[in-house]
Parts: sequence; C-alpha cells; structure tokens
Amino acid sequence: MTDHSALLRPAAAEFLRVARLPALTAPTPCAGYDVRGLLNHLLYWGPWLAAAGRREPYRHDVTEADSALVTDGWFTTLEKQTEALVDAFSAPGAWDGMATLGSATMPAAVVGDMVLGEFVLHGWDLARAAGVPLTCPDETAEAVRASAVAMGEQARAMGVYGPEVPVPADAPALERALGATGRDPRQLR
Repeated sequence: MTDHSALLRPAAAEFLRVARLPALTAPTPCAGYDVRGLLNHLLYWGPWLAAAGRREPYRHDVTEADSALVTDGWFTTLEKQTEALVDAFSAPGAWDGMATLGSATMPAAVVGDMVLGEFVLHGWDLARAAGVPLTCPDETAEAVRASAVAMGEQARAMGVYGPEVPVPADAPALERALGATGRDPRQLR
C-alpha cells in the first residue's frame, strides 16, 4: 500500500473551497444526498476517520440518519475536522500497520485512501452541486482511482459505490476515478 499523505493537504484545501459554495438544498450527484445530507455525512464520519488515523477508539451515540450536524457554524466545524483528518494522516507512520474504523480493522493505508477519496469524490459532488469545476491533480486522481478499483467490488456490495460508469481509457484521471466509483463525470448536476 502506498502512503498518499502528501496528496491530502492540497485535496483538503480544494474540498473546503467548494464545500461552502452550493446551497444546502441543492441536489448532488451522490445518490440519496442533497448538499445538507452530504455535509451531514461528512461531519458524521470525519471523527471516525480521524480517530482511526490516530489509532484511537471512537463512537457516536446516534446513527448518521439520526444526526443533524449541519447547524450554525457547520463550515467552521468542517474546517476543523478537515484539518484534524489531514493532521492524523500526515503524522509519521499513520499509513503503516492496521487501524480500526468502527468495528472493522483494516490496513491504515486503506483508511488514508478513504480520506483522500472523501476529499476528492465528495468535493466533486459538492462542486457539481455548485456548478463549478473541482481542481484535482492527475497524481491525486490516479491515487483515488486505484483505491476505488481495489475496493470497488466490496464498496458496491456495501452500497458505497454505484455500478461502474464506463469512461474512455484516455479520459482525464479524475473522470476515470469518478467512473470507477459509479459517478458519471459528464453529469452536470
């Protein structure tokens, strides 16, 4: 597994740039989520991911469906959480060994790639909702694509990814990453 920690900070900055742009009620390409729902999802799972990166236990007392985290000050909370994720997965050794996410133990590099994927994929979802482009270097998009391909079958079985969307092999790296996760890169909204 590869340590992609150097890709996190720029991806996080671009994610935060687009996160504040769309109206909370705007639809997203992420199935089942409007912007408020997608932000709630991110705010719910971010502490789990950060704790996994720090090798600390974490649990919520409520489910994602029962949480309402997009309240006054949500963007400040998202900024702090994003910084905590970057810090956790930029620490020496964060991508080595095993980490626990909820009740599952997996390679820490898989969790780190999940964080990078959250920034890029959900960043794209939010950018589409706002009608703006997401800037993503090819190296970052390729790391997200490789992770999506490696986890694809399992992620589709769990309902995390939709069916793969065919994308030409010579398409930009971000479009190939999106297609691997079931997102149609041609979708404008």
